[in-house]
Amino acid sequence: MTAALGWRRHVPAAVRPYTEAAPLGALCLGVSSGAPYAMIAATLTTRLAQDGINKRTVTAFSLAFLVYNLKWLWAWVVDGVRLPLIGRLGQRVSWLLLSGVLVMAAIVNLALVDPKTSLMATVYAAIFVAFAGATYDIVIDAYRIESLSAQQLGVGAGMSQYGWRIGSVVASGIALVIAERVNWQAAYLACAALALPAMAVGLVLGEPSRRREAVRRQGWSAVWQSIVAPLLEFLRRRGALLVLLFILLHKIGDTLANLTFRLLFDELHYTNDEIALYDVGFGFWAYLAGIFIGGVLYQRLGLKRSVLLGLVLMAVSNLSFAGLALVGHSNWAMAWSIAFENISSGIGGVTVVAYFSALCDLRYTAAQYALISAATSIVGRLLSGTTAGWMIEQVGYVNFYLFTTVIALPGVLLFWLMMRSGLIDKSVGSVGQP
Repeated sequence: MTAALGWRRHVPAAVRPYTEAAPLGALCLGVSSGAPYAMIAATLTTRLAQDGINKRTVTAFSLAFLVYNLKWLWAWVVDGVRLPLIGRLGQRVSWLLLSGVLVMAAIVNLALVDPKTSLMATVYAAIFVAFAGATYDIVIDAYRIESLSAQQLGVGAGMSQYGWRIGSVVASGIALVIAERVNWQAAYLACAALALPAMAVGLVLGEPSRRREAVRRQGWSAVWQSIVAPLLEFLRRRGALLVLLFILLHKIGDTLANLTFRLLFDELHYTNDEIALYDVGFGFWAYLAGIFIGGVLYQRLGLKRSVLLGLVLMAVSNLSFAGLALVGHSNWAMAWSIAFENISSGIGGVTVVAYFSALCDLRYTAAQYALISAATSIVGRLLSGTTAGWMIEQVGYVNFYLFTTVIALPGVLLFWLMMRSGLIDKSVGSVGQP
């Protein structure tokens, strides 16, 4: 074992924490988390747009993401229900395997439907992918948090974001390239394999070190209690309602804008290869740079100031797409817009995910993080699914992206007020404590 880990002595001290087993596991977990999301986000948006589906219908598909916002309803099942046969491998490992297989089956099903002949079947397939992906996320998030020590939360958040981006970018890139040369069915079938890395992590690393024993539940009253107990524990904390309000508001502008980027690219007549090069390829490296910068800022500025800076950057980055819409089809403008957006998202992602992970109580890891992560984008998804396409048609892309910048500002202001009042420190749960 000593010889196997000897190579780490030659790694720079600043990078060494990223080479430990738990953060590396978080990287692979993130890969499998990002893939199913990409299948029903930008990738499906491009597919529907190219099939001639109108803007309002395309943006309405984002309502499938609401399944992710409801995952807290069944997160307690992942926490406490022991699976037969494979349950011997451990609570988290067995659920990683089951939900991973479910994700692959859902993506294959989405590959087999044709939006042009049966739009409703495509809706059901997208919801199936969302349900499978949300279930996978419940297990993945719990596994990641329970595998990391309190000191590793920032590093683990960064590695998880790296993995998520890798998974979503690889899924989107493979899908675009294969769809351009073969068809969308082959593209989706190829992407189903991206569910495998998280399953491999569970088999190699085993049950996480801080995993609590599964609680056996009996009767409907016990089931109901298991659903509400994580929420009640959180709400009893000082300033919990303000923290919850921040969770709901902080990502409105970012979510509203991100789900419409591919519509803008299609409107400006970018080809699949151009989207793959700039949005997927160039954006990937920009996001990785943002995560690295976010990690440095987290270490230098601390959680509170780095989160605040990330929130400001994520809000302002939407202005770059207003500029792209104004300029028109320009590769340089597209590269700049995507770079600014992805660097800002990387910085905000590292710090915000670390803060949200620290909010959890180890007694309710899966359920509480499911509640937090589900709440982060529900308002933005509701707005994007019901009004984004209509707003774009009414006011145009430039004014739409100006609006997404303005609507992001209340979340920034609220976090600043929470900093001034000391609520950030008081809101941290047992996960964030040594």
